[in-house]
Amino acid sequence: MEYKSIAIDGPSGAGKSTMAKRLAAELGYLYVDTGAIYRTLGLFALWRGVDPADETTVRELLPQVEIRMAYGEDGLQHMYLMGEDVTGEIRTPEVSDAASKVSAIPAVRTFLLEMQRELARKNNVIMDGRDIGTVVLPDADVKIFLVASLEARARRRHAELLERGVRTELSQVLADMEERDARDSGRTAAPLRQAEGAVLVDTTEYSLENSFALMLRTVRERLE
Repeated sequence: MEYKSIAIDGPSGAGKSTMAKRLAAELGYLYVDTGAIYRTLGLFALWRGVDPADETTVRELLPQVEIRMAYGEDGLQHMYLMGEDVTGEIRTPEVSDAASKVSAIPAVRTFLLEMQRELARKNNVIMDGRDIGTVVLPDADVKIFLVASLEARARRRHAELLERGVRTELSQVLADMEERDARDSGRTAAPLRQAEGAVLVDTTEYSLENSFALMLRTVRERLE
């Protein structure tokens, strides 16, 4: 059986996870949140008291870490670190920053690459991240580069954090996101960029529902 794959890339806060989850449910595909994998490794570095940006020390952690993905009865992807469900714990700003730093390390990207590709070999998948269409699944059937203005993305992320009970200022979210954009785009290992053949989708002026309708139409047109 030949499986289909959809790659959705874009900067932090563009709505990749939200859109990918809904698309997967609509199409009956497996949703793979690759960012959650990097967040889990970033959390491990924090657990061990290691600077997530220290390439040498993080590389030494890799043989020790045990990361597992599973899909619960709720149909959602759960992340397990050393046997513990950390699905909620990896969504804090601190872990988000750590994930961005460890993901810039080439050895980390190589370490996690096969885990991601194996899922695509065995399932129809929708993966979102920052290098899915360029590195992880360069032959994906559909590639989308999802963007929105920095201000729009910061407002969305701020609202999301408040909804989860994380108190923070919009100005801080904006500053953190701007810093992460620069780090993700400027890193030498699989930098954030639009993949060849990817469709650019800008949701700055769109509501959640209109953004989803646009994404679904884009995907279906290219799967036909």
